[in-house]
Amino acid sequence: MYYVYILRCFDGSTYTGCTQDLKERFQRHTNGHVPVTKPLLPVQLIFYCAFKDKYKAFAFEKYLKSGSGRAFMQKRFL
Repeated sequence: MYYVYILRCFDGSTYTGCTQDLKERFQRHTNGHVPVTKPLLPVQLIFYCAFKDKYKAFAFEKYLKSGSGRAFMQKRFL
C-alpha cells in the first residue's frame, strides 16, 4: 500500500507527503528526522489515504500540492 498524508505543523502550515510505511514516516517526522518539518515541530497527522497503485498515490500527492489541490484541502480537510 502507498499512503498520501497531510500533516499540520506547529505554525499552522501543512506538509503533504507519500510513503509506503505511514507509521515509520510519521515517527521520522515527529522525531525531527525530516529536515523540512524539523523546525515546525510538533506535527499532527490530519489526513491520510491509502492506494494500491503507486502511480495513483503519487499523482494524488502531486494534485494536493497544486493550486487547485490546496484549495481542495482548505475546503475539505482544514
